[in-house]
Amino acid sequence: MSTLLNVVWLVLCGFWMAIGYAVAGVVCCLLVVTIPFGLASFRIAAYALWPFGRDVVTRPGAGAPSAVGNVVWLVLAGWWLALGHAFTGIAMCLTIIGIPLGIASFKMIPISLLPLGREIVPAR
Repeated sequence: MSTLLNVVWLVLCGFWMAIGYAVAGVVCCLLVVTIPFGLASFRIAAYALWPFGRDVVTRPGAGAPSAVGNVVWLVLAGWWLALGHAFTGIAMCLTIIGIPLGIASFKMIPISLLPLGREIVPAR
């Protein structure tokens, strides 16, 4: 079932979301200071491409640098991304077929808000 949902997600919105996050990752990797944000964008791009069957968990070794980076990310880009995922999720939940896709969009809000110190793992 997750493969079917991933294919529908990929066709409807996953491909474009992944491209957007990948472009943001390339832009962030242009400066040395923003490389961690670029790497986080690439991780989110892979997650946005194929979200069903995977979960986001907190990385146990993440410390103060991740917290500081998350604050900077939240102020500059995170809240915009989370707002976009929230509106997309609401729009997808308006149809019965789109409800699982809307839930996947809501599931992406935490990692779009605070991406550093998190990792994407297969769901159990």
